[in-house]
Amino acid sequence: MTTEQSPTLDNLLTESRSFPPSPEFAAAANATADWYTEADADREAFWAKQAERLHWDTKWTQVLDWSNAPFAKWFVGGKLNVAYNCVDRHVEAGHGDQVAIHWVGEPGDTRDITYAQLKDEVSKAANGLLSLGVTAGDRVAIQLQMIPEAIVSMLACARIGALHSVVFGGFSPSALRQRVDDADAKVVITSDGQYRRGKAAPMKANVDEALDGAQSVEKVIVVRRTGDDLEGDVPWSDGRDIWWHELIDAQSADHKPEAFDSEHPLYILYTSGTTGKPKGILHTSGGYLTQAAYTHNAVFDHKPGQDVYWCTADIGWVTGHSYIVYGPLANRATQVVYEGTPNTPHEGRHWEIIQKYKVSIYYTAPTLIRTFMKWGAEIPAKYDLSSLRLLGSVGEPINPEAWMWFRENIGGGNCPIVDTWWQTETGAIMISPLPGVTHAKPGSAQRPLPGVSAKVVDDTATEVGNGGGGYLVLDKPWPSMLRGIWGDDERFKDTYWSRFAEQGFYFAGDGAKYDNDGDIWLLGRVDDVMNVSGHRISTTEVESALVSHPTVAEAAVVGASDPTTGQGIVAFVILRGDAAKAGDEAIQELRNHVAKEIGPIAKPRQIMVVPELPKTRSGKIMRRLLRDVAENREVGDVTTLADSTVMDQISKGLSSGSDD
Repeated sequence: MTTEQSPTLDNLLTESRSFPPSPEFAAAANATADWYTEADADREAFWAKQAERLHWDTKWTQVLDWSNAPFAKWFVGGKLNVAYNCVDRHVEAGHGDQVAIHWVGEPGDTRDITYAQLKDEVSKAANGLLSLGVTAGDRVAIQLQMIPEAIVSMLACARIGALHSVVFGGFSPSALRQRVDDADAKVVITSDGQYRRGKAAPMKANVDEALDGAQSVEKVIVVRRTGDDLEGDVPWSDGRDIWWHELIDAQSADHKPEAFDSEHPLYILYTSGTTGKPKGILHTSGGYLTQAAYTHNAVFDHKPGQDVYWCTADIGWVTGHSYIVYGPLANRATQVVYEGTPNTPHEGRHWEIIQKYKVSIYYTAPTLIRTFMKWGAEIPAKYDLSSLRLLGSVGEPINPEAWMWFRENIGGGNCPIVDTWWQTETGAIMISPLPGVTHAKPGSAQRPLPGVSAKVVDDTATEVGNGGGGYLVLDKPWPSMLRGIWGDDERFKDTYWSRFAEQGFYFAGDGAKYDNDGDIWLLGRVDDVMNVSGHRISTTEVESALVSHPTVAEAAVVGASDPTTGQGIVAFVILRGDAAKAGDEAIQELRNHVAKEIGPIAKPRQIMVVPELPKTRSGKIMRRLLRDVAENREVGDVTTLADSTVMDQISKGLSSGSDD
């Protein structure tokens, strides 16, 4: 067995297709190529200009204080109120009648909420929290589905200076309890139940289980959502529990927001992490809102009062924080918020919503795009999607073929696609095409945004050349960067800054490569890199090669121990339609297809046809569990999966693929 290690990642896949923006789009785009030059000439002046898009009660005296790296301070001395910037200032500017949120419930109920109405709701919720004794610096845990009260709760916390910790609505009682205890949450906001795939499921009961014995929680506020559709009574703890409508409806809609320091903590968001306890990522106010608003404006080319924007994420993830709540509302967006799943009551639900509300900007995840591919292009073809003018993807690298399918079948062959790279920790988009400027390449995030600095380096922190692969690092601070892990500064330094401590680089944990033009391609987590006969091969590239075959809807690839090569490549594939009954010959064809696309070294040792892949609730594939299957180990913890039965389906349905 070889132990030879290459310091970089092998760069195997090539992509020659390129799509310039239309002259019409480029002429009207928010961003121009000059932004790169301007930001490179004076980064701090560039960020100061972006910060001036917001309302500051007190102007800052220093743009960046990096004297105590890696703990940054941005817009030092500045004071602002985040909720005022997202709501009140638009009303004061005469836009109170503009719709902020077109809300669509899973069962079909809808609400249109104007900025004036949103201001009243947020003010009442802020007064309600204050009446319960919540003050600046306190923590409020929010476990709600995608209903307006979730957004109102977040903004109400921001308004009074309390930190929110949003916990995804599908997380287990133990996951909620961990987060409540770690943050010492004083109040929890939840609902009686939630609609999932046409059924009402309990939420309050799970929250009660989570909070049994929780020392810090004084009050639980409960939104009435499912009501009589829920079987049985909602469990209730007198003296602790209070209905949202009883608390909030009684409050005054007058509330004067207080200005907080730019570095005042805004929220904690826990990353689930593959090992150990969840990390409470801490974001603060001024720098975070500056970059969330700037990137929403530049990357999505958003025009206030003209566009209808839809980000399909959940507020339980950072995408929901930055690109449903803070970025869009700071920019006076009109947006769609949808409560349910994309196939309830039918597989055309998203396209129906786009058609009804004339959505012009649509931001979603590659895993959902591949699901739409699997369902078939004939479904979106039934709807009028001509209102769309820009598409975006987020969450993981997008395969070139999924990118092309998205462009052709959803974007009508002419919408720019922004493939965005960022993380919970970065707070906002870092690497993305700039629509109207960039010649887009299927599958590439391309280059850091103006004001952002990123590099691909080898083990010695030396930047690799064009055509080389390695580790993605951020070599200069940015406004929306995390300010630490809640309560654990040492873990913060060790997790993100220790690998390249000497250089002061933030290590994202992702592999990446430069193509021959110097554009960046994300290659997934470094933990998922396979070492085959001394070649370090990215799972993303092999998956992209598989998905480029017309029979494959989705693929996940892992490295499994191999006595000869160190690791062998094992692929799990979901086939399209009729191809699902594939025999040995079809599997052999797929193995050969990979060898042809990226070279014999990447030919999978084994290909397994499966009905589904194990995914977290945010759509990320859990390759750790697939490695367990590939190496015939007992399958590990499945509690974070969206559907915990998937691993049973895989284990039952598996027979070995070809291994010649």
